[in-house]
Amino acid sequence: MSTANAEMSAGSAGVRAYAAVDLGASSGRVMVGRVGAGTLELTEAHRFPNRPVRVPEGLRWDVLALYAGVLDGLRAAGPVDSVGIDGWAVDYGLLDADGALLGNPVHYRDTRTDGVARTVWETVPPAELYAATGLQYAPFNTLYQLAAARDSVQLAQARRLLLIPDLISYWLTGEQGTELTNASTTQLIDPRTRDWAYGVADRLGVDLSLFAPLRAPGDPAGLLREEVLEETGLSGPVPVTAVGSHDTASAVAAVPAEGERFAYICTGTWSLAGLELRAPVLTEESRAANFTNELGLDGTVRHLRNIMGLWLLQECLRAWGDPELDGLLREAARVPALRSVVDAGDTAFLAPGRMPERIAAACRASGQPVPASPAEITRCILDSLALAHRRAVLDAQRLAGHPVDVVHVVGGGARNALLCRLTADACGLPVVAGPAEAAALGNVLVQARAHGLVGDLADGRRLLRRTQPLARYEPGGDPERWAAAEARLARA
Repeated sequence: MSTANAEMSAGSAGVRAYAAVDLGASSGRVMVGRVGAGTLELTEAHRFPNRPVRVPEGLRWDVLALYAGVLDGLRAAGPVDSVGIDGWAVDYGLLDADGALLGNPVHYRDTRTDGVARTVWETVPPAELYAATGLQYAPFNTLYQLAAARDSVQLAQARRLLLIPDLISYWLTGEQGTELTNASTTQLIDPRTRDWAYGVADRLGVDLSLFAPLRAPGDPAGLLREEVLEETGLSGPVPVTAVGSHDTASAVAAVPAEGERFAYICTGTWSLAGLELRAPVLTEESRAANFTNELGLDGTVRHLRNIMGLWLLQECLRAWGDPELDGLLREAARVPALRSVVDAGDTAFLAPGRMPERIAAACRASGQPVPASPAEITRCILDSLALAHRRAVLDAQRLAGHPVDVVHVVGGGARNALLCRLTADACGLPVVAGPAEAAALGNVLVQARAHGLVGDLADGRRLLRRTQPLARYEPGGDPERWAAAEARLARA
């Protein structure tokens, strides 16, 4: 967006401009949202790569490059009425007593948490941990990262822990806080009280004073520092507004649903598939199904399952030298359906590297035809993701006693027509795809709410339906083929 356009946006009567900093696992972006009566427009100001770096001690985030990208994006955005920041979950930066960063944040795909969960469970068994926090097992949960770092020099020196979006917010404003939706991914929040799980922290020796005070979406998070204003060319004061700083919380806020009978799939590097509920589901059955209960806007709970997502395809594309995706998807659409499938939630696919070989090996080990060409492997991935989406949507309805009539696919995968069509076929439900930039739109809507331009969740979703392009896919094909593929995978 040009500076002239941004000035027009910020200055137009009844229309305000908001900068949404949206940090994903593979790229970051600064988007500008214009909101007014019946108006919601989103424009990309700046996009930049997010490339983790492998150093001798392990896999690390290049958080300084990310912050530089944010500053470049705010400079490109031009005048805005507020800034909001969302990003991926669980990872954090440690600050010393002077507020300086103690090394680059550890990447959640680093191997330091291998086997750590079992040592945690010796003190707090898995069933007790789930009953207290409602969080699914994932080897990289913040709780396990802290357990892995227990004897480290950095943690001993740390006086503050900030989750990644809160770290960026701190550098922009000088003020520290812990936004609630992202805090709920740490496995240290009680989803019933929406406060810290003090008993869990005490038993595991986690010092909750490391965390800054909790704040909720819509709360003020400070003003851009004078140095930031000078570097970005913005005129102050420019407030930073706490949004759903977990990008999935922001994305779910931007699901353009009517009523409550819907499931959502937030697609990108991960697929997060589940329901929006009014209370957590903390049953043993829900724990066994590896569903999580993360906090959303307006007192909601995101009852969902993490699925490996388009990470599988991203890693294959990297291994193949980044071929043109549209052509590859057209070839994949011609490959016979459900010839071979893998478990898209298997943590065996978590680490980077050699993804085509690992997918082929999984098919070979389960006695299925081994996909060889890029098109065959791509079709295997998309069929497998659709099958995992089916399983998650069916399980979520059963576990929560909450039937749905439609599945909303938001995020980058909403642009993948083949994946959306396969998901509709697999689930046996209509799929509404879009918006693709759901996290940024949810970020913008929370900022607009703080300025009184948008009402509750339902009001924001009405605005999304009126202003955003959406595509609808009706289910087709033979449902029994998907059930048979599911059974085949269960026997593998």
